[in-house]
Amino acid sequence: MKRLKRKKQNAGVGVNGNGSVTRDADCGRKQKLAEIHQALISDPVDIESLRRAAASNGGLLTDELRRKVWPKLLNINVYDLPHKPGQDVRENHKDYNQVVLDVRRSMKRFPKGMPASERAVLQQQLIDIILEVLKRTPQLHYYQGYHDVAVTLLLVVGERMAIAMLDTLSNHHLRDFMDPTMDSTKHILNYLMPILEQVDTELHDFMIRAEVGTIFALSWLITWYGHVLSDFKHTMRLYDFFLASHPLMPIYLAATIVLHREKEVKKTECDMAMVHHLLSRIPQDLPYELLIGRAQDLLDQYPPSLLAKRAALQPRKSLSISTFQAFQFSTLHQRPDSVLQGLTKAQGSTHSRHAYRPSGQEAALPRDRGQLWGTGNRMVKMAVWGLSATLGAAVFAVAQTALDWGPEALLQLF
Repeated sequence: MKRLKRKKQNAGVGVNGNGSVTRDADCGRKQKLAEIHQALISDPVDIESLRRAAASNGGLLTDELRRKVWPKLLNINVYDLPHKPGQDVRENHKDYNQVVLDVRRSMKRFPKGMPASERAVLQQQLIDIILEVLKRTPQLHYYQGYHDVAVTLLLVVGERMAIAMLDTLSNHHLRDFMDPTMDSTKHILNYLMPILEQVDTELHDFMIRAEVGTIFALSWLITWYGHVLSDFKHTMRLYDFFLASHPLMPIYLAATIVLHREKEVKKTECDMAMVHHLLSRIPQDLPYELLIGRAQDLLDQYPPSLLAKRAALQPRKSLSISTFQAFQFSTLHQRPDSVLQGLTKAQGSTHSRHAYRPSGQEAALPRDRGQLWGTGNRMVKMAVWGLSATLGAAVFAVAQTALDWGPEALLQLF
């Protein structure tokens, strides 16, 4: 296996070889908190520093910081959040029944020990969040696993911010998964084997002989690993990383996980069902910080443009990839929240002495949004301008895994 070139990272939180925190961790944590705070109050917001913080060791450290940084990574103004959906969002929606079924099956995604009544409220919000985003952009098509992304956002940032974030992700990072067919999703999965071939030809050839394909990584990719990780802190850590990274980063992380388990894979019988069974179950004790660093190195050394030259990747154009550069550029002109709040209050006061005063992550505009944005304030507008099968037992092994979370999605793959 080729040795990946490692770049020195300003991790912010020290870790030793086995992933445990060193004596310098507390000092590094305080320094990182200060750097994130400074990036948030810079004018314009220092997005590059926030991206580095989200990707480096430890990620964004706390939910409080995530509620501040995640919106900036997606160019979302916390003072221009969508209103909570009304009951009409559920009326005559073609995906309503499927969304309800998936949300009902999502109980394990909520914190253990959460009162049933509280979980029930969040599940109703989750349904509304998903339907509201789909209603906003009719060309987006719901897929099973989408709710796993939505619930992660809901639990961290709340209902209204979750709508804004999910809407942006659905039109960028997740866009390829939201086509009417699975063709674009299969196209993204097709990047996995070329990455493995570049790094470990022997492992790649073993998997080709086993005919395992890439379906074992499907739920990893389309849920950003939210469906397969039992510890929510690991899910949040990966969301930090993915929100700050290229849309294909989840598939690069999938490659690093397979490479990390290279010895296990090669010791397995070269049989499709056996290899699929091994790979489809992610160990819960993976060294996530190490794998995140390796995934970034893989993308730097073997960028999508290089891998796309391979025959299997040529036929389709990825919307997520093609729009990513413009999306990244759109995030560079954001004003800090303190400035946006002042501008919002100043503009709102010209229309009503009793205008609603937004505060926190659930801030909202006056009822008539045109009152604020119609005034032509260019600075505010800039701030809110812009994400294998063989026969018999082998088929059963693949199908059983996939049916656990997405039967309709599985059927479209064949």
